Amino acid sequence: MNKLEKLKKKIIYRSNYRGTKEMDILLSSFTLAHINDLSEKELIELDTFLNLDDEIIYDFFQKDTNNNNISRNKVSELFKKFKL
Repeated sequence: MNKLEKLKKKIIYRSNYRGTKEMDILLSSFTLAHINDLSEKELIELDTFLNLDDEIIYDFFQKDTNNNNISRNKVSELFKKFKL
């Protein structure tokens, strides 16, 4: 298993086990929809994004807030536009 495959497995695991079922569903659905289309740099950005607290991610998703904890990049923009 190469480095990229390990990172993908880590990201998939992290997106599935958040602490709340709602965030598990939202983040795992988003991850599975986009993980194979992301570059290595974007996968690292997704990994960083998934390490944020659920409350920060949820507020970013639900509200039009500018959160300094969330970098504006392709991953955050895809997530903001994501629909279940």
